[in-house]
Amino acid sequence: MSRKQIHKGRIVDLGLEQANLPNGVQVTLEIIRHPGASAIVPLHEDNTVTLVKQYRHAVGKEIYEVPAGVLEENETPETCAARELAEEVQLQAKRLERLSVIHTTPGFTDETIWLFLATELRLADAKPDWDESLKPIRLPLSQAIQMIECGEITDGKTICALYLAAGRTKY
Repeated sequence: MSRKQIHKGRIVDLGLEQANLPNGVQVTLEIIRHPGASAIVPLHEDNTVTLVKQYRHAVGKEIYEVPAGVLEENETPETCAARELAEEVQLQAKRLERLSVIHTTPGFTDETIWLFLATELRLADAKPDWDESLKPIRLPLSQAIQMIECGEITDGKTICALYLAAGRTKY
């Protein structure tokens, strides 16, 4: 495989890659290489979850998301999940259970997100990164599922994580 780098940023690395498909055809693809991320459903004992409402410039509005963030160099998905949980919603989890792994848009990126369920929560002393504008929101898991079904929650990782969490609990 050959690769011509177009742009390398803080998070993404865009390049043109020559690929041989299983049918023998050679193609040039625009591919974004990504370090991966972790996303967490903080589930409280009363079956509420803490989400964040966050402005996302790419879609031009605030959207609801589970706490999440990009893996730092040599960081495990579990360590990233614990760090992001503390930074984004000021929580620590005694139990962190892996729910699944997703590939967000495999047609043009290798981004992988590890999804976790965080339980046995307590307050943590941490602050969001300087470049994040987050509003933590705590609501019943059943309400979050309804928000997915009516189109109010549209973020893919959040939808996957919330449905997986709902499948593991009685909400």
